[in-house]
Amino acid sequence: MDLVIDAHQHFWQLGREPFNYDWLQAPGHGPICRDRLPDDLLPHLQHAAVDRTVLVQTQHQLEENRWALGLAEQYDFIAGIVGWVDLVSDDCEKQLTELLDHPRFVGIRHGAQNEADDDFLIRDDVIAGLRILEKHRCPFDLLLRLQHLRHAATLGQLLPDLPLVINHLAKPRIGEQQIGDWEKELQAAAAMPNIFCKLSGMITEADWQSWKPADLKPYVEIALEAFGPQRCMFGSDWPVCELAGSYQQVHGALVEVLGPISGDEQRALFGGTAARFYGLKIDSA
Repeated sequence: MDLVIDAHQHFWQLGREPFNYDWLQAPGHGPICRDRLPDDLLPHLQHAAVDRTVLVQTQHQLEENRWALGLAEQYDFIAGIVGWVDLVSDDCEKQLTELLDHPRFVGIRHGAQNEADDDFLIRDDVIAGLRILEKHRCPFDLLLRLQHLRHAATLGQLLPDLPLVINHLAKPRIGEQQIGDWEKELQAAAAMPNIFCKLSGMITEADWQSWKPADLKPYVEIALEAFGPQRCMFGSDWPVCELAGSYQQVHGALVEVLGPISGDEQRALFGGTAARFYGLKIDSA
């Protein structure tokens, strides 16, 4: 049996110390400004026939790793946890090795899109931290915007043994139907064989009120042409997606945009690529 895997979702619990969810107070974020926990997601997974997920960090805090791994121990559908370590800390390797002992830990992410320095990812101290991840073959999620995307190819070349995955296609300007430099930079990243791409986070880059699947199609086609199904993976970005649509709408939109595809492509995009990239240890029953 081929499992369907959502390679990108989140949980949060407002008021839980020491987490900081100030960004949920931003204008228009009311629909997602409340607790979002496994029991809230489970009905959506069942409706969309999704079997497993990868839970991705939202906090630059070690405590969230422990909380998320605790959730994974309670809910079998959480196949992997992408956590966080302080890449510029002298304790980076110690923080990482503590996580490596847990069977559900599968990767690290740092929100480079939120750093004031657009060149954060190629700073010497950050590269040193990423080399520690590379040493342990620990996947790294790239949370980028267009102004950071040019660094993806650089990282792929500098760190050839570090598995890298671009989140949300690096947030192209779907709402404005702009392609521009995004396509060129994405293709440059795809030229590095260790870089993968998540087909996720698209509807929140489109017009929240009036988007339609056809708006996403040019971006999906460009990503698939660049990376191929063997390096692309479906992600819902739930519950952030609820700013613009439901879990079912996200899943259904990608299925519609992809159109008729082969069984091998289906298996890769909706599970196989994610399982291989993250090294997920999951039963097929």
